[in-house]
Amino acid sequence: MKKNLFLAVLLLIPIFSYGELFLEITKGSEDPYKVAITPFTGNLKVSKQLNNIMRNDLIRTGEFEILDEELLLPVKIVNDELVYSDWKLMGIDYLVTGTIINSNNSLDINYEIYDIHKKKKVRTSKVFGIPNQIRQLAHYTSDGIYESITGIKGIAATRLLYVNEIKDSQLNSSYKLMLADSDGANEKILLSSSEPIISPSWSPDGQRVAYVSFETGIAKVFIQEISSGKREAVLSKDSQISSPSWSPDGKYLSLTLYQDGNAEIYILRLRDRTLTRMTNQFAIDTESSWSPKGNKILFTSGRSGSPQIYELDLRKLNPKAKRISFEGTYNAKASYLPNEEGIIFVHRSSDGLFHIALKYKKENFIRILTEAKMDESPSVAPNGNMVIYGIKDGDLSMLAG
Repeated sequence: MKKNLFLAVLLLIPIFSYGELFLEITKGSEDPYKVAITPFTGNLKVSKQLNNIMRNDLIRTGEFEILDEELLLPVKIVNDELVYSDWKLMGIDYLVTGTIINSNNSLDINYEIYDIHKKKKVRTSKVFGIPNQIRQLAHYTSDGIYESITGIKGIAATRLLYVNEIKDSQLNSSYKLMLADSDGANEKILLSSSEPIISPSWSPDGQRVAYVSFETGIAKVFIQEISSGKREAVLSKDSQISSPSWSPDGKYLSLTLYQDGNAEIYILRLRDRTLTRMTNQFAIDTESSWSPKGNKILFTSGRSGSPQIYELDLRKLNPKAKRISFEGTYNAKASYLPNEEGIIFVHRSSDGLFHIALKYKKENFIRILTEAKMDESPSVAPNGNMVIYGIKDGDLSMLAG
């Protein structure tokens, strides 16, 4: 049984030009899978690029140790069977081999995965696309390798959504809503504005994003298509709006409206723009997020005298908020795990530092996952095995995962 405890850090540095996105593993598995990936045959140039991306994808998860290329052995086949003994002596758990077929209009990648200990082939797969999609094809191949070995869907082919604040030499800020591959490469600008862009949120199908923009001088919630760039304002208010969050079926947004001098949680039905107020308290209610089944909402509230996490059960008529965080004087920005067995959130520890924490439903204590001074805005990866979060360190802003 592999014991997984891993974190990676994406550094987003807002300087006088575009910020660069870096990725660094800060904690890895205590017992990583040892994998050998041989150069795929058929096209040396494509193979090198492909293998580099796959190698980095798997290492970035913190669950794999990839054998250095110079240590690779020749792949021996006797009577149509792989010779496993040499790889076993090297302590290798899995071997990946492959072939690349590159024609004018298509790129086919055929690969096999061998379980060295069980002495059998566990996967034969093919991914294909056009030649300029090498990065995407490499990510898909990485996810196939990851899932075959761990039994969990990979996230290499997923994308990152974030806001980059850029300051010029006069310290004037501009803002860019950015899209990037999971490794921080292939950055794309979705929106540029001289006014703040806040709270970007993926639609469940990954085809649209919701965010709040102040470009017209008032807060507006926009929904924008990734492929076309087409966007639409779905809510506009003179008062402040923040934290739009998609329901799992993509039909609703929960959000925070500052009406009547107070911040409350509302649900916006996208079909007809109907707003339903969900909280009514003297304290600030904000930072809502949906459960994977769409029947509950987490949010942060100060109604107890300090920021704490509460839950609304939407299956009930006139649902009452239930407090679910009790350890410490600050718990906020919570998200459910994909299996709903726990939540990820920001916790202020006794030393006054802000960390990302995990609490399982069946446990009466929390687990501190990070070690920086100012961690914020956690978001759980689709497979539940990685958390993307923000770090602040002086003038340096970061994304982390």
